[in-house]
Amino acid sequence: MFSYRHAFHAGNHADVLKHTVLIAALDHLLEKDAALTVVDTHAGAGLYRLDGDYAGTSGEAADGILRLLGPKAPKPAELSPALQRYLEVVGAFNPNGGARVYPGSPFIVQHLLREHDKLKLFELHPTDSRTLSANIAQLEAGRQIAVLHEDGFGSATKFLPPPSRRALVLMDPSYEIKSDYGRVLDFAAEALKRFATGTYAVWYPIIPRPEAHDLPRRLKTMATKAGKSWLHATLTVKSSKLLTTATGETKRPGLPASGMFLINPPYTLKALLQPALEQARDLLAQDRHAAFSLDSGG
Repeated sequence: MFSYRHAFHAGNHADVLKHTVLIAALDHLLEKDAALTVVDTHAGAGLYRLDGDYAGTSGEAADGILRLLGPKAPKPAELSPALQRYLEVVGAFNPNGGARVYPGSPFIVQHLLREHDKLKLFELHPTDSRTLSANIAQLEAGRQIAVLHEDGFGSATKFLPPPSRRALVLMDPSYEIKSDYGRVLDFAAEALKRFATGTYAVWYPIIPRPEAHDLPRRLKTMATKAGKSWLHATLTVKSSKLLTTATGETKRPGLPASGMFLINPPYTLKALLQPALEQARDLLAQDRHAAFSLDSGG
């Protein structure tokens, strides 16, 4: 049995977007026989319980993955191929149905990788790093997976370029520290210099903060100057305006939207995501402000 650690945000609408895009990108990259190296700069604990006390009362999965699995959800055959595939992967961790367990990016990636592929996981938080190591140890994956208790932004570029010259790098820090936005840009710039043909995926929250709105614009500029293709997908589920309670208190509405920005994305990704994002907007909408966007260039 894996040693799960509850995480409040696991399986929320941002995870639905991030992991739908990640799975779709990996499926394409794994069509080639040559080995693929995946680097996750902020791996987290890797695997999460959704049936704990907190998740049962206020967990964000209720408005994320659980909406896609509940009694009012469409039948799998009615979903777009990308969302079907996402639910198939999550379902592999829940053989009895539902979503008692939610796989984070490390376990999603490991589930998809072949024996000759590699996975490099960075996690600096001491508790999450220990939990991640314990969870990964249960897989008995040997040398395929490396768990590093290090700052991914500080040292993950040491694996670039990999021997096979094929890699996907996922960057999804918490952004609780404002400097994370700048560090994403610095890391992406350095990674592109070292390995110009790698696929780089950045998840970020869309919140009322200048850095959050500048990040995709600056990534687009970076990709364009480097002569690289790019893809930018966003999913909004509700308004970002502050809420006023019955007692007159002002409170934030929680995360209203998030985005995924990819440099050197698979050429098949945009067409695959268009119907998936349209369905996700409708299925995960919390108010009339729900929306999505999908742009690409290069």
